[in-house]
Amino acid sequence: MAIEERKFTEQEQIRREKYQKLVVKGKDPYKISKYEKSASLTFLNKQFGNYTKEELANLDQECISVAGRIKLYREAGKKAAFVNIDDQDGSIQLYVRMDEIGEILFEDFRELDLGDIIGVKGIMMKTDHGELTVRVKEYTLLSKALRPLPDKHAGIQDIEEKYRRRYVDLITNHDVRQTFLKRSKIIRTIQNFLDSKGYIEVETPILHAVKGGAAAKPFITHYNALDTDVYLRIATELHLKRLIVGGFEGVYEIGRIFRNEGMSTRHNPEFTSIELYVAYEDMNFLMGLTEEIFKICNEAIGNPNVISYGGHQIDLFKPFNRLHMVDGVKNITGVDFWKQMTVEQALALAKEHNVHVEKHQETVGHIINLFYEEFVESTIIEPTFVYGHPKEISPLSKTNLNDSRFTDRFELFILGREYANAFSELNDPIDQYERFKSQIEEEAAGNDEANDMDLDFIEALEHAMPPTAGIGIGIDRLVMLLTNSESIKDVLLFPQMKPKE
Repeated sequence: MAIEERKFTEQEQIRREKYQKLVVKGKDPYKISKYEKSASLTFLNKQFGNYTKEELANLDQECISVAGRIKLYREAGKKAAFVNIDDQDGSIQLYVRMDEIGEILFEDFRELDLGDIIGVKGIMMKTDHGELTVRVKEYTLLSKALRPLPDKHAGIQDIEEKYRRRYVDLITNHDVRQTFLKRSKIIRTIQNFLDSKGYIEVETPILHAVKGGAAAKPFITHYNALDTDVYLRIATELHLKRLIVGGFEGVYEIGRIFRNEGMSTRHNPEFTSIELYVAYEDMNFLMGLTEEIFKICNEAIGNPNVISYGGHQIDLFKPFNRLHMVDGVKNITGVDFWKQMTVEQALALAKEHNVHVEKHQETVGHIINLFYEEFVESTIIEPTFVYGHPKEISPLSKTNLNDSRFTDRFELFILGREYANAFSELNDPIDQYERFKSQIEEEAAGNDEANDMDLDFIEALEHAMPPTAGIGIGIDRLVMLLTNSESIKDVLLFPQMKPKE
């Protein structure tokens, strides 16, 4: 297949010509492999920001060395220039004079473009306007930008291009960069918090022989060496619970999950979750732990106790609400599923309230959940633990002792969105086997999100798993909430995109 000849814009061609001139002069920036920095730009702003112009002028200074990308260039006559550069965390102004770096170097400096990466050595000063500035004594072009950056005021106008070319979005938008720095801090905060409790971070397989651990449609791939199809994991749950059987008393994993489902502002087919399993604890323990995780992550990135999201004020520091799923349905619709009823009665109620029921959902438990999703979910604003899920939709949860129709499971909802899913884990291998059988029957009836029969997991439970509490928290949605990001694509560095034509 012939390779199409690349075409360049006039601006791109000019930049390539500038690069070739540098090569001829023996100043190819791409041959530089290392540059010693003595400080970050944030450090300079913190260290020298409070000095006056006079104090800096009289300060006995050592020459500092910094590096960054040129974001702004303006000449002050023909013999001086002001430049703004960015590094990972901050920005600073540079002041360059011909009489200080030499005429030849200054003429080369005037040929620099926005987007070029330079290293400079100099001393700190303040301008007449009080702006902290590096007075440049020496500079080095470290990398030539052969493509121009978008207009600094307009940025990337096409929202799809923001996500496709995230590197450009990060270059041009400080707020975007801060979002991802906060994301990293949130994940590190969770790890440190769980580590401090003695829980162990582990890694489990991404390729699974059977699909399980969640109600989701999987991606399927082929394992050539074994000549068999395998699933990309839809959850880490079943392997982590095997580790509890093996004797660990607290394990967690932060990792990528893959679900072959639609894309939206809240859904990406691959996403990050944390799953935690703690032996000898129950669902109620996890409610308290979840509140604590949300609070410390919010503190870690410097947010106030009450945050803004989706046009609402959310108080993360008062106790989260608790709501039984059946009570939620009754409060909104008046339908009382606490009453014992037949499938036929439940189907009649669904028809009366225009709730669509698929063939595989023709059970009272499924219909309760459909009522909840249709009428209740979107009404939840404040952080709320919704508990009491029917057994039919919770194949891995322990049966509630007071009412065997329900399980000891909760989901955390905020502003109509699910943020966490937790169980008192089912550790009865006989019951678990029957639940898996029910899932197979559902799959035969058309539920492509049903779990497979996992006999190896059943055998693990037959070796005895202690009472255990387990939870999964969506990292991406947590970051969205705490950084006030509207779309999940805003908190994923490289979200899944439709292929370009």
